[in-house]
Amino acid sequence: MFRSSGDPLADRRYNLALDYRRDGDLAAAADLLAQTVEIAPGWAAAWFALGEANQILGVREAAANAFRHARDADPGDELGAGLWLARLGDREVADAMASGYVEQLFDQYAPEFDHALVDRLGYNGPQLLAAALTSLRGGDFRVRRCLDLGCGTGLIGAALRPHCATLIGIDLSAGMLAQAKRRGCYDALVRADLLAALTLEPAAAADLIVAADTMVYVGELGPVLAQVARVLEPGGLFAATLERCEAGVELHLSLRYRHGADYLRERADAAGLEIAYLAEASARQDGGVPVPGLVAVLAKPETASPETATS
Repeated sequence: MFRSSGDPLADRRYNLALDYRRDGDLAAAADLLAQTVEIAPGWAAAWFALGEANQILGVREAAANAFRHARDADPGDELGAGLWLARLGDREVADAMASGYVEQLFDQYAPEFDHALVDRLGYNGPQLLAAALTSLRGGDFRVRRCLDLGCGTGLIGAALRPHCATLIGIDLSAGMLAQAKRRGCYDALVRADLLAALTLEPAAAADLIVAADTMVYVGELGPVLAQVARVLEPGGLFAATLERCEAGVELHLSLRYRHGADYLRERADAAGLEIAYLAEASARQDGGVPVPGLVAVLAKPETASPETATS
C-alpha cells in the first residue's frame, strides 16, 4: 500500500516527485504527485505526499482533499493523514493517535531511536523523571512493581531498574520492544496499546507507573488517568513528561499532543489523583530550540475519599 502502487508508471512519477521535494521544488513535486494519483487513485502514500506538499505550499483545501483521500485509502491511518486533517481543521482532534500510525512510525524509527532522540534532540526525559521521583522519595527509593508505558528502547527502564523489584515494559511497536529486550533491564515486555494494557491490569497492581515521552501521543488524558488510578495501589505514583501548551489540549504542527498544566490538574482531580510534583521543563529540543514541557508526578491517596469509597 505504501512502497509501491503496483503500476510502474505511477511509481516512477512518485519517486521523481520525492526527488523534486528533496531538492526543494515543491511545486514540481505536487504536479507530479497529482499525475501519480490520477494513474493510481487508491495509493495512500501518493495522496499523503501530495497533501504534505500542498500543505507546505499553503494550498489548504487541496492539502485537506489529498489527506482525505489518503485517509480513505489507509483504513488504519498508518500514515497519519487523520492527524493532518485535524491540524487543518477538517475534523475534530482525536482523543489519541491511531495505533497503526504509532506502531509503524516507531517500527521504522527503532534502529536509530536512541541516537536520534538523545544525540540529535537532546532528550533527557528519564533524567527529569528520575530527579522528580528522587525529590519525593529519596535517592534510594524502592518500588514493588513498575509499569513503563511506551517503554520504547528502554531508556527510562535503565534508569529505574535499580529501584524496581519488578519492571514491566509496555509498547505498541515490536521494533522498539526488540531494542528494549537487548537492553536487558525489564522483567517482562508486553506489546500493547497503553490504555489496553492498563485495562488488563488488576486493581492496585503497581506502586509506580511511568510514561516518558509517551503522553504526547494521547490527546484526552481522562481515560488513561482513570485507569492509572485504578491500577496504582494507594500511595502509588504516576510519573510522566508532557509537552506543554497554554491551555487545554493542542495538536502541534509536530503532530504531537501538548497539554496545559491546568488541564492536567483537572483531569488528575477527576481521576482521584493528587499533584505531588509539577514543574515546567523541556525534555527535548526541536531545531535546537527547547520544546516547552511539563514533568508531573501524580499520587494516588493513601486512603480513598468518601466520594470514591461510596461510588
